[in-house]
Amino acid sequence: MRLTISISLLLLSLSLLAQKNDDFLNSKYQTRDLTAENLFSENIEGPNFDKQGNLYVVNFQKDGTIGLVHPDGSVELFVNLPEGSTANAIQFDAGGNMLLADFTGHNILRVNMNTKEITVFCHNDQFNQPNDICISKKGQIFASDPSWKASTGKIWRIERDGKAALLTDDMGTTNGIELSPDDKILYVNESVQHNIWAFDVDAQGNISNKRLFFKFDDFGMDGMKCDRDGNLYVCRHGKGTVAIVSPAGKLVREVTLKGKKVSNIVFGGKDGKTCYLTLQDRKGMEMFRSEIPGKKQ
Repeated sequence: MRLTISISLLLLSLSLLAQKNDDFLNSKYQTRDLTAENLFSENIEGPNFDKQGNLYVVNFQKDGTIGLVHPDGSVELFVNLPEGSTANAIQFDAGGNMLLADFTGHNILRVNMNTKEITVFCHNDQFNQPNDICISKKGQIFASDPSWKASTGKIWRIERDGKAALLTDDMGTTNGIELSPDDKILYVNESVQHNIWAFDVDAQGNISNKRLFFKFDDFGMDGMKCDRDGNLYVCRHGKGTVAIVSPAGKLVREVTLKGKKVSNIVFGGKDGKTCYLTLQDRKGMEMFRSEIPGKKQ
Protein backbone atom coordinates (compact mmCIF):
# COMPACT_ATOMS: atom_id res chain seq x y z
CA MET A 1 0.00 0.00 0.00
CA ARG A 2 2.77 2.46 0.93
CA LEU A 3 4.60 1.71 -2.31
CA THR A 4 1.44 2.36 -4.29
CA ILE A 5 0.89 5.70 -2.51
CA SER A 6 4.54 6.72 -3.04
CA ILE A 7 4.37 5.96 -6.75
CA SER A 8 1.10 7.86 -7.03
CA LEU A 9 2.59 10.90 -5.29
CA LEU A 10 5.66 10.76 -7.53
CA LEU A 11 3.52 10.60 -10.66
CA LEU A 12 1.41 13.50 -9.37
CA SER A 13 4.54 15.59 -8.68
CA LEU A 14 5.91 14.87 -12.16
CA SER A 15 2.55 15.75 -13.69
CA LEU A 16 2.39 19.06 -11.80
CA LEU A 17 5.99 19.86 -12.76
CA ALA A 18 5.26 19.14 -16.43
CA GLN A 19 2.13 21.30 -16.26
CA LYS A 20 4.10 24.15 -14.68
CA ASN A 21 6.72 23.88 -17.41
CA ASP A 22 4.04 23.80 -20.11
CA ASP A 23 2.38 26.88 -18.58
CA PHE A 24 5.71 28.71 -18.69
CA LEU A 25 6.44 27.70 -22.29
CA ASN A 26 2.99 28.86 -23.36
CA SER A 27 3.19 32.16 -21.47
CA LYS A 28 4.66 35.30 -22.98
CA TYR A 29 6.59 37.99 -21.09
CA GLN A 30 5.65 36.55 -17.66
CA THR A 31 8.69 36.27 -15.40
CA ARG A 32 9.61 33.49 -13.01
CA ASP A 33 12.69 32.67 -10.98
CA LEU A 34 15.36 30.40 -12.43
CA THR A 35 17.68 30.34 -9.41
CA ALA A 36 17.29 31.11 -5.73
CA GLU A 37 18.38 34.52 -4.47
CA ASN A 38 21.83 35.30 -3.06
CA LEU A 39 23.74 32.60 -4.95
CA PHE A 40 25.93 35.16 -6.73
CA SER A 41 27.71 38.35 -5.77
CA GLU A 42 26.16 41.75 -6.49
CA ASN A 43 28.24 41.77 -9.70
CA ILE A 44 26.24 38.93 -11.28
CA GLU A 45 26.37 39.55 -15.02
CA GLY A 46 27.13 38.16 -18.44
CA PRO A 47 24.93 35.07 -18.92
CA ASN A 48 25.70 33.02 -22.01
CA PHE A 49 25.35 29.52 -23.46
CA ASP A 50 28.02 27.32 -24.99
CA LYS A 51 27.34 25.22 -28.10
CA GLN A 52 26.19 22.32 -25.93
CA GLY A 53 23.50 24.46 -24.29
CA ASN A 54 25.22 24.92 -20.93
CA LEU A 55 24.54 28.26 -19.22
CA TYR A 56 27.41 30.16 -17.59
CA VAL A 57 27.17 33.28 -15.42
CA VAL A 58 29.91 35.36 -13.82
CA ASN A 59 30.60 35.86 -10.10
CA PHE A 60 29.06 32.80 -8.47
CA GLN A 61 29.19 33.17 -4.65
CA LYS A 62 31.98 35.74 -4.92
CA ASP A 63 33.68 37.96 -7.48
CA GLY A 64 36.30 36.35 -9.70
CA THR A 65 34.42 33.14 -10.46
CA ILE A 66 32.29 31.62 -13.21
CA GLY A 67 29.23 29.56 -12.31
CA LEU A 68 27.54 26.80 -14.31
CA VAL A 69 23.74 27.11 -14.02
CA HIS A 70 21.76 23.91 -14.45
CA PRO A 71 18.23 23.78 -15.94
CA ASP A 72 16.74 23.15 -12.49
CA GLY A 73 18.27 26.39 -11.19
CA SER A 74 21.06 24.83 -9.18
CA VAL A 75 24.53 26.30 -9.68
CA GLU A 76 28.04 24.91 -9.35
CA LEU A 77 31.46 26.49 -9.59
CA PHE A 78 32.99 26.14 -13.04
CA VAL A 79 36.26 28.01 -12.62
CA ASN A 80 38.09 30.52 -10.45
CA LEU A 81 39.74 33.39 -12.31
CA PRO A 82 43.32 34.54 -11.64
CA GLU A 83 43.97 36.87 -8.72
CA GLY A 84 42.88 40.42 -9.60
CA SER A 85 40.49 39.42 -12.39
CA THR A 86 36.70 39.87 -12.32
CA ALA A 87 34.56 39.00 -15.33
CA ASN A 88 31.68 41.14 -16.49
CA ALA A 89 30.60 39.45 -19.75
CA ILE A 90 30.88 36.08 -21.49
CA GLN A 91 31.10 35.17 -25.18
CA PHE A 92 32.24 32.03 -26.99
CA ASP A 93 34.50 31.98 -30.04
CA ALA A 94 34.20 29.63 -33.02
CA GLY A 95 36.51 27.13 -31.33
CA GLY A 96 34.28 26.95 -28.27
CA ASN A 97 36.62 28.90 -26.01
CA MET A 98 35.03 31.16 -23.39
CA LEU A 99 35.94 34.84 -23.74
CA LEU A 100 35.57 37.10 -20.71
CA ALA A 101 35.59 40.87 -20.29
CA ASP A 102 37.85 41.22 -17.22
CA PHE A 103 37.07 44.69 -15.92
CA THR A 104 39.40 44.69 -12.90
CA GLY A 105 42.33 43.11 -14.73
CA HIS A 106 41.77 45.25 -17.86
CA ASN A 107 41.88 42.17 -20.08
CA ILE A 108 39.94 39.94 -22.37
CA LEU A 109 40.53 36.47 -20.93
CA ARG A 110 40.19 33.16 -22.76
CA VAL A 111 39.17 29.93 -21.03
CA ASN A 112 39.85 26.54 -22.61
CA MET A 113 36.59 24.71 -21.86
CA ASN A 114 38.28 21.28 -21.83
CA THR A 115 41.27 22.01 -19.62
CA LYS A 116 39.91 25.14 -17.88
CA GLU A 117 43.25 26.82 -18.59
CA ILE A 118 42.88 30.62 -18.44
CA THR A 119 45.06 32.89 -20.57
CA VAL A 120 45.11 36.58 -21.43
CA PHE A 121 43.71 36.87 -24.95
CA CYS A 122 44.07 40.67 -25.07
CA HIS A 123 45.52 43.33 -22.78
CA ASN A 124 45.86 46.99 -23.59
CA ASP A 125 47.13 49.70 -21.26
CA GLN A 126 44.59 52.10 -22.79
CA PHE A 127 41.63 50.01 -21.59
CA ASN A 128 39.58 51.72 -18.89
CA GLN A 129 37.79 48.49 -17.95
CA PRO A 130 36.34 46.21 -20.62
CA ASN A 131 32.69 46.00 -19.64
CA ASP A 132 30.56 44.16 -22.19
CA ILE A 133 31.49 42.30 -25.35
CA CYS A 134 29.79 40.91 -28.44
CA ILE A 135 31.34 38.83 -31.19
CA SER A 136 30.75 38.85 -34.94
CA LYS A 137 30.41 35.86 -37.26
CA LYS A 138 33.97 36.60 -38.39
CA GLY A 139 35.21 36.27 -34.81
CA GLN A 140 35.86 39.96 -34.21
CA ILE A 141 35.10 41.10 -30.65
CA PHE A 142 33.52 44.49 -30.01
CA ALA A 143 33.98 45.79 -26.47
CA SER A 144 32.50 48.68 -24.53
CA ASP A 145 35.00 50.39 -22.26
CA PRO A 146 33.57 52.96 -19.82
CA SER A 147 35.22 55.35 -17.43
CA TRP A 148 32.55 55.62 -14.74
CA LYS A 149 34.44 58.36 -12.89
CA ALA A 150 34.70 60.59 -15.97
CA SER A 151 31.31 59.55 -17.49
CA THR A 152 33.08 58.83 -20.77
CA GLY A 153 33.71 55.71 -22.78
CA LYS A 154 35.42 53.96 -25.67
CA ILE A 155 34.59 51.23 -28.16
CA TRP A 156 37.22 48.68 -29.17
CA ARG A 157 37.49 46.01 -31.84
CA ILE A 158 39.63 43.01 -30.98
CA GLU A 159 40.78 40.76 -33.78
CA ARG A 160 41.09 36.98 -33.72
CA ASP A 161 44.82 37.33 -33.03
CA GLY A 162 44.11 39.36 -29.88
CA LYS A 163 45.14 42.75 -31.27
CA ALA A 164 42.94 45.67 -30.19
CA ALA A 165 41.94 48.65 -32.34
CA LEU A 166 40.31 51.73 -30.82
CA LEU A 167 37.19 52.52 -32.84
CA THR A 168 36.14 55.65 -30.94
CA ASP A 169 36.73 57.36 -27.62
CA ASP A 170 34.06 59.99 -28.21
CA MET A 171 31.34 58.37 -26.11
CA GLY A 172 29.50 58.72 -22.83
CA THR A 173 29.50 55.91 -20.26
CA THR A 174 29.52 52.94 -22.65
CA ASN A 175 27.97 49.76 -21.32
CA GLY A 176 25.75 47.33 -23.26
CA ILE A 177 26.96 46.43 -26.75
CA GLU A 178 25.35 44.23 -29.41
CA LEU A 179 25.46 43.48 -33.13
CA SER A 180 22.37 43.19 -35.32
CA PRO A 181 21.63 39.68 -36.65
CA ASP A 182 23.38 40.47 -39.96
CA ASP A 183 26.41 42.06 -38.20
CA LYS A 184 25.85 45.30 -40.12
CA ILE A 185 24.78 47.49 -37.18
CA LEU A 186 26.53 47.90 -33.83
CA TYR A 187 24.42 49.12 -30.92
CA VAL A 188 26.09 50.68 -27.89
CA ASN A 189 24.33 52.22 -24.91
CA GLU A 190 25.46 54.87 -22.45
CA SER A 191 24.25 54.12 -18.92
CA VAL A 192 24.58 57.61 -17.44
CA GLN A 193 23.41 59.54 -20.51
CA HIS A 194 20.49 57.13 -21.26
CA ASN A 195 21.35 56.95 -24.97
CA ILE A 196 21.53 54.01 -27.36
CA TRP A 197 23.71 54.71 -30.40
CA ALA A 198 23.78 52.81 -33.69
CA PHE A 199 26.79 52.53 -36.02
CA ASP A 200 27.17 51.01 -39.45
CA VAL A 201 29.77 48.20 -39.53
CA ASP A 202 31.73 47.52 -42.71
CA ALA A 203 33.34 44.29 -43.90
CA GLN A 204 36.56 45.06 -42.00
CA GLY A 205 34.75 45.76 -38.74
CA ASN A 206 35.12 49.54 -38.86
CA ILE A 207 32.22 51.66 -37.61
CA SER A 208 30.71 54.81 -39.09
CA ASN A 209 27.51 56.86 -39.36
CA LYS A 210 26.94 57.27 -35.62
CA ARG A 211 23.30 58.07 -34.94
CA LEU A 212 20.99 58.19 -31.95
CA PHE A 213 18.90 55.03 -32.05
CA PHE A 214 16.87 55.50 -28.86
CA LYS A 215 16.89 57.67 -25.73
CA PHE A 216 15.30 57.00 -22.34
CA ASP A 217 14.32 59.80 -19.98
CA ASP A 218 15.22 57.97 -16.80
CA PHE A 219 17.07 55.02 -15.25
CA GLY A 220 20.27 53.44 -16.44
CA MET A 221 20.91 50.69 -18.97
CA ASP A 222 23.10 47.62 -18.88
CA GLY A 223 23.31 44.60 -21.19
CA MET A 224 21.44 44.26 -24.51
CA LYS A 225 20.67 41.43 -26.91
CA CYS A 226 18.94 41.23 -30.30
CA ASP A 227 16.31 38.70 -31.26
CA ARG A 228 16.26 37.04 -34.68
CA ASP A 229 14.17 39.89 -36.17
CA GLY A 230 16.55 42.57 -34.93
CA ASN A 231 14.50 43.82 -31.98
CA LEU A 232 16.80 45.02 -29.21
CA TYR A 233 16.14 43.80 -25.64
CA VAL A 234 17.58 46.40 -23.26
CA CYS A 235 18.15 45.82 -19.54
CA ARG A 236 16.82 48.86 -17.64
CA HIS A 237 19.05 48.77 -14.56
CA GLY A 238 17.27 50.37 -11.59
CA LYS A 239 13.84 50.21 -13.19
CA GLY A 240 13.61 46.44 -13.23
CA THR A 241 12.38 46.07 -16.79
CA VAL A 242 13.54 44.85 -20.17
CA ALA A 243 12.66 47.33 -22.90
CA ILE A 244 12.11 45.86 -26.35
CA VAL A 245 12.97 48.33 -29.12
CA SER A 246 12.22 47.59 -32.78
CA PRO A 247 14.88 47.95 -35.54
CA ALA A 248 13.12 51.20 -36.44
CA GLY A 249 13.87 52.60 -32.98
CA LYS A 250 10.34 52.32 -31.58
CA LEU A 251 9.56 51.04 -28.09
CA VAL A 252 7.52 47.85 -28.53
CA ARG A 253 6.97 46.90 -24.87
CA GLU A 254 8.59 46.75 -21.45
CA VAL A 255 8.70 43.50 -19.50
CA THR A 256 8.56 43.98 -15.71
CA LEU A 257 10.83 41.78 -13.60
CA LYS A 258 10.75 40.97 -9.88
CA GLY A 259 14.15 42.52 -9.26
CA LYS A 260 15.15 46.09 -10.06
CA LYS A 261 18.85 45.91 -10.91
CA VAL A 262 18.73 43.81 -14.07
CA SER A 263 22.24 43.62 -15.50
CA ASN A 264 22.19 41.36 -18.56
CA ILE A 265 20.18 39.05 -20.76
CA VAL A 266 20.67 36.09 -23.09
CA PHE A 267 18.31 34.02 -25.23
CA GLY A 268 18.17 30.25 -24.79
CA GLY A 269 15.94 27.21 -24.53
CA LYS A 270 15.26 24.65 -27.27
CA ASP A 271 13.49 27.21 -29.45
CA GLY A 272 15.63 30.20 -28.47
CA LYS A 273 12.64 32.11 -27.08
CA THR A 274 13.47 31.97 -23.37
CA CYS A 275 15.16 35.09 -21.99
CA TYR A 276 17.52 34.56 -19.06
CA LEU A 277 18.19 37.60 -16.86
CA THR A 278 20.78 38.38 -14.16
CA LEU A 279 19.55 40.53 -11.22
CA GLN A 280 22.13 42.27 -9.08
CA ASP A 281 19.80 43.20 -6.22
CA ARG A 282 18.44 39.65 -5.95
CA LYS A 283 21.87 38.09 -6.72
CA GLY A 284 20.13 35.50 -8.84
CA MET A 285 18.36 34.89 -12.13
CA GLU A 286 14.89 35.29 -13.59
CA MET A 287 13.48 34.18 -16.94
CA PHE A 288 10.61 34.92 -19.30
CA ARG A 289 9.37 33.80 -22.70
CA SER A 290 9.49 35.95 -25.83
CA GLU A 291 7.55 35.58 -29.06
CA ILE A 292 10.65 35.68 -31.26
CA PRO A 293 13.84 33.59 -30.88
CA GLY A 294 17.06 35.40 -30.10
CA LYS A 295 19.86 35.52 -32.62
CA LYS A 296 22.66 33.02 -32.20
CA GLN A 297 25.42 34.44 -30.02
